Amino acid sequence: MQNLKIMNVLLSDAPQFLASPQMLHRSDRPVLRAGDGTWVLGGPGCHDFTTFFNALSVRKWKLYTVARDFRLHLELRGAACEVAQTRADSLSWYSEEVAGSAVRVGESRSWQTVELALTAADEDVIEGFVIRCEGDVSIRNSYYYAVVDERDVRPVELALCTTTFKKEDFITRNIGLVRDEILGSADPVSRHFSMHVVDNGRTLDAEGLSGGGVTVHPNDNAGGAGGFARGMIEAMEQEPRATHVLLMDDDVVVSSESIIRTFNLLSLVNDEYAEAFVSGAMMSMDEPCSRWEEMGFIGFDGAFHPVKPQARMDDLHEVVDNEAYDIPSYLPRCEDQGQHYAAWWYCAIPMSQIDRNGLPVPVFVRGDDVEYSRRCKPRFITMNSICIWHMPFHIRYSAAQERYQMTRNCFIDQFASDFAPLSDFEGQMTASFEMEINKFNYADAALILDGFEDFLKGPEWIMEPVAQQAFMDANRRAEKFVPISECRDELEALGIDVEGMTTWKVNRDRPFSRRDSVAFNRTHNGQTGPSWLMRTEPGKVAVVNGVGWAYPKGKLKGAETVVAVDLPGRRASIRCIDRERCKELLGRFERDMREYRARKGELARAYSEALPKMTSVAFWKSYLGIA
Repeated sequence: MQNLKIMNVLLSDAPQFLASPQMLHRSDRPVLRAGDGTWVLGGPGCHDFTTFFNALSVRKWKLYTVARDFRLHLELRGAACEVAQTRADSLSWYSEEVAGSAVRVGESRSWQTVELALTAADEDVIEGFVIRCEGDVSIRNSYYYAVVDERDVRPVELALCTTTFKKEDFITRNIGLVRDEILGSADPVSRHFSMHVVDNGRTLDAEGLSGGGVTVHPNDNAGGAGGFARGMIEAMEQEPRATHVLLMDDDVVVSSESIIRTFNLLSLVNDEYAEAFVSGAMMSMDEPCSRWEEMGFIGFDGAFHPVKPQARMDDLHEVVDNEAYDIPSYLPRCEDQGQHYAAWWYCAIPMSQIDRNGLPVPVFVRGDDVEYSRRCKPRFITMNSICIWHMPFHIRYSAAQERYQMTRNCFIDQFASDFAPLSDFEGQMTASFEMEINKFNYADAALILDGFEDFLKGPEWIMEPVAQQAFMDANRRAEKFVPISECRDELEALGIDVEGMTTWKVNRDRPFSRRDSVAFNRTHNGQTGPSWLMRTEPGKVAVVNGVGWAYPKGKLKGAETVVAVDLPGRRASIRCIDRERCKELLGRFERDMREYRARKGELARAYSEALPKMTSVAFWKSYLGIA
């Protein structure tokens, strides 16, 4: 038998933990770094480690791995204290001490080792521990481990691939973290880990940053799809060959412990989950305890949705709920949640899946990770503390991505691999187009048609190196926002109180009746149809949120001017009703749909037949110029 460390007890003064310390511990006294890897738990006090990062997700370890015998190792020094095991199940709002588990630790100037064999009832979701100190207690080198048959430990070579484009500060920090805390650690992962940085912007010092397990690869800018394809190729051709590729965004904050725990999970994974994807959660950089998304699904409506509701990982009950969540795809009207996927902000993929299913579709960005998950159809592994921190979606909204890329790529992906057979992408495109038209956002409505028309060109077009230029062109054509400071006079002339433009005022809607809906939809908000229905209110201005999915119909009804506001960016765009532009775009939409209906079968055959070639190693090497 072998004692295999599966997760370190984490104490950290990284910014995300300083902002949300209850992700690590719930303490009534300070916890301070003392140096040499030691921390001081202030006393007299109580320190509960039944938390997002420091509780053992025992139910999931039993589900995903061969581990059954779990233990806790602590090294303590200082005042007398008591250590006890804690637990929580799906009905727990507070941690509960396990009866009979308490161990008394006497005062000592020398380090003392405490070993607890953890008990776990069938209903338990997580196990943790609490330390009650009579005075200050130092802690170091503490961890959970599993006692396993050494024959059940799988050999793992983990290759981290991150694709970057002019995000030097993020990527150099993450390279430093990998060198110091993973490659430089005493954990087994340090001997079986490599990092491939695919530099799509060619702005990094590749020679200076490479070495010691890290390699920077200057790459043509083929977007996230091309960057991750390059990383997969490098991982399969490295020596020794990677068994798993961990794909991670560049503009993220990550804890090295998340990567270490991913490696340990893969080392003990059982046969049922041997080819599963490990899907890391996206936490919010602005509110580090907030878990935005862990996995997603493609809905009946053709849009991408998070599987789980947003939750706070500094709240014990939500920490437990996060592990006990049941995807309800077996319920009526929830079947689309079976179309779930792992996003590539943090996703570990077995090399066996890549060997069998190929590389990404060359769509540059947006939807490449979704299509890949659905094409491989793996099981998924998720677990508390396996995560990254990212900027929230609403702060980084991009019309070039959400209108041009999403429209084009969803159709390409669907026709190439039928990745979401329950989803209505035609309906999604139509709804998005009409929403932009009704908000007088003619530029972004045109982007939707641009993306659709590029899909209609067939697979030969996307298989040429056109994706970067197409995305850049879409960015140039997208609606332009200007700083509020530059358009203040124009806004005030429209009667807008700039200082009073608060979030709740921008986001709130007005009443919108069924009768209103008939006229609104039939006339595209006063732009088409019979003159007696095309009613606008002279001088009416609607102030709305600038993100594409904001659709306050009550405000928009009858407006002549729409002011779209990006509050985090302090920017605005002023849109004026233009009935001729609306008519032109509606006519273009109808022509595109006629062509689509006439060629639908032909396009389906062409894309599906092209899929094996466009996802092959030979294709990608030629596409990236590394053949």
